[in-house]
Amino acid sequence: MTGPVLVLNGPNLNLLGKRQPEIYGCETLADVETLCRRTGEGLGIAIDFRQGNAEHELIGWIHDARELAAGIVINPAGYSHTSIAIMDALATCACPIIEVHISNIHRRESFRHHSHVSYVAAGVICGCGIEGYALALRRLATLIGKAPT
Repeated sequence: MTGPVLVLNGPNLNLLGKRQPEIYGCETLADVETLCRRTGEGLGIAIDFRQGNAEHELIGWIHDARELAAGIVINPAGYSHTSIAIMDALATCACPIIEVHISNIHRRESFRHHSHVSYVAAGVICGCGIEGYALALRRLATLIGKAPT
């Protein structure tokens, strides 16, 4: 697949930089998008960057990605721990999926230790701050054969 990489961000990530900066840092979602676009450019990957607070909106974008995306980087946020529907939608995708969390979900409340999305992800990156997105894109580039030589 030669389409773009879909970078999906779940609920409340539009509040990055304002919501719990002691956990998520001071960077904003715009900073994350800039990082993803810069990383994608360096890897020769087009980026389709989106954020949604509604589960059905994220699922719709995942369904669209089945036909269009070379891969998916997803930070499902709170839906990680609750949404079997997002997991099921991702499971229909033939492209590789990398799950990202800004914080280390394993050092937080016990309910955050489990992610349904992890069942269908080729890799999971957590606790690396927003740099986790760049790491995810680099790994995805390898999986889709776009890694620099």
